[in-house]
Amino acid sequence: MSTRRRAVLAGLGATTALGLFRPRFALAQEKTMTETTLILRNGKITTLDPQTPDATAIAIIDGKVAAVGTDADVMRLHGDDVEKVIDLRGRRVIPGLNDSHTHVIRGGLNYNMELRWENVPSVSDALAMLRKQAANTPAPQWVRVVGGWSEFQFAERRMPTLEEINDAAPDTPVFVLHLYAAALLNRAALKALGFTKDTPNPPGGEIARDEKGNPTGMLIARPSALILYSTLAQGPKLAIEDQKNSTRHFMRELNRLGVTSVIDAGGGGQNYPQDYDVIQSLHDAGEMTLRVAYNLFAQTAGQELSDYERWIGMTEPGAGDDWLRMNGAGENLAWSAADFENFLEPRPEPAPVMEEELERIVELLATNEWPFRIHATYDETIDRFLNVFERVNGNTPFKTRFIIDHAETISTRNIERIKALGGGIATQHRMAFQGEYFVDRYGAQAADATPPIREMLNTGLPVGAGTDATRVASYDPWVSMHWLTTGKTVGGMTLYGDDRLLNREEALALWTTGSAWFSGEQSVKGRLSVGMYGDLAVLSDDLMAVPDAKLRGITSVMTVVGGRIVFAEGDFTEHNPPLPPASPDWAANALFASPAERQASLAPASLDMRACHDGCTNGCGLHGHSHGIAWTNPIPVRDASAFWGALGCACFAV
Repeated sequence: MSTRRRAVLAGLGATTALGLFRPRFALAQEKTMTETTLILRNGKITTLDPQTPDATAIAIIDGKVAAVGTDADVMRLHGDDVEKVIDLRGRRVIPGLNDSHTHVIRGGLNYNMELRWENVPSVSDALAMLRKQAANTPAPQWVRVVGGWSEFQFAERRMPTLEEINDAAPDTPVFVLHLYAAALLNRAALKALGFTKDTPNPPGGEIARDEKGNPTGMLIARPSALILYSTLAQGPKLAIEDQKNSTRHFMRELNRLGVTSVIDAGGGGQNYPQDYDVIQSLHDAGEMTLRVAYNLFAQTAGQELSDYERWIGMTEPGAGDDWLRMNGAGENLAWSAADFENFLEPRPEPAPVMEEELERIVELLATNEWPFRIHATYDETIDRFLNVFERVNGNTPFKTRFIIDHAETISTRNIERIKALGGGIATQHRMAFQGEYFVDRYGAQAADATPPIREMLNTGLPVGAGTDATRVASYDPWVSMHWLTTGKTVGGMTLYGDDRLLNREEALALWTTGSAWFSGEQSVKGRLSVGMYGDLAVLSDDLMAVPDAKLRGITSVMTVVGGRIVFAEGDFTEHNPPLPPASPDWAANALFASPAERQASLAPASLDMRACHDGCTNGCGLHGHSHGIAWTNPIPVRDASAFWGALGCACFAV
């Protein structure tokens, strides 16, 4: 680093520390700074900095914001050796989006081989994609359809039937995940897995069977999603070099959506440290385009405490750097504490041993000052968790943050208890995919405050936004933005009254300044102000002006992380960094446009489009076949005849 640049950085730090901001213009080192890495001008910049809320230009030096304000003020930094000055052509710029709860490390290892149905308008289109991918996938690989889609997005308002899946892919194993509620397997997958009449139900789930006891191909997550995790994990993996390529393509996909940071909440089958080798190797090679803070997820029931004792000896919170760092424990601390968010089933009750197991783990984490997070969908579960946390805090006061993840049905009382303990809540758009099921089981009145985000914010509690992708929901932040500001599911059902909705700046703040708290980075991330990370997205459409119907279609046309352009298209294509083609050559994203490249399904299909597929003529005498109920009502989960007829009966495989 040059002497001049060191002086500039020293000046930047001093200016930031003193808070020397001008109204409508912030500058790190006036006049003397001439080595600016990147200047963006002629834009509409939403900074989320109350000192300088709006600007037209921004300068980034050595990865951090050096100036933000008017074109004239920022261009005064333009020296002879400036690297880039880019005309934004009037586009809206926002701080880079930060997903406070996702599963990007595991998702990256599998992204290239997953066929994704986000923004696919009909069952017919989805099956056509499945047919093409199956023909392109070599043995012994599977076709995997996971996460991010809902039957309510389809014109037919139903799931594909097992007969249709078998017809589309007669020879290639297929695994279709439906939320964390069920999976559909074709006959080739049943054969590959060795599922027969004599196969017992695995722990945590049920194999649906015909009248002769033969597996039909439907796996039901009852009482937990373990059957779905364990079955999906049996599919062949990609080679290591392809896993690296896959992770790079997944990061590029998130960059395309304006995401610059994520917090990885671990996940089933994501073992530390071996399953972190790929992301670490990309970091070491300088190939990260996304900042990742990761949590460590206990993998095996009965061994959770020993896992954390071992990991405490191996690493610590904050280990790593600005691009890849360890963030703490969770989201799974103890398997006995799980309350999976399957609204097709009754609320699960964590085992009586939960408190004892959880207390030992939380005591260990509090003693070693590890932040932790825990999955909790239902208020009843959260209440029991907080009893444990309050007891531990009374003996070993929490010195760092803890996080409740999801909290769809949390009560006012428990929001206040979390705040008193110094915790926060990470919320996700899971109700956008499961709202119809929730309303049918619990009623519209209960759904109106699920989750009660406005109430959380009114208490001053730290609240972050995210997706819980990649399996239970889409990784697309604009689905979340649409849900937060309109209250609608992807199928068009209105869940919330106007008093529950956020405005667009509030929703953006949850995705930026709000999420930064959950990795302890609120002092450097989430706003476009002097001294903060130079992470931003230039949007395809103006977030602050576009009609509600087009919110879900927004993408980024240029994404910057630490002053480095990591994605660009359209008017800015010349700045797009190269990316190797997807590998292997049969990868789903080598054959199909990614969800972010597809035009979003902006509204549910109209009634005149909702015609049954030809395969629907094969009705089932046991379960019935009535699609109309799915078109006009929430799904009737308590009526087996109407439910299976609407969603696709397991008997259709016979």
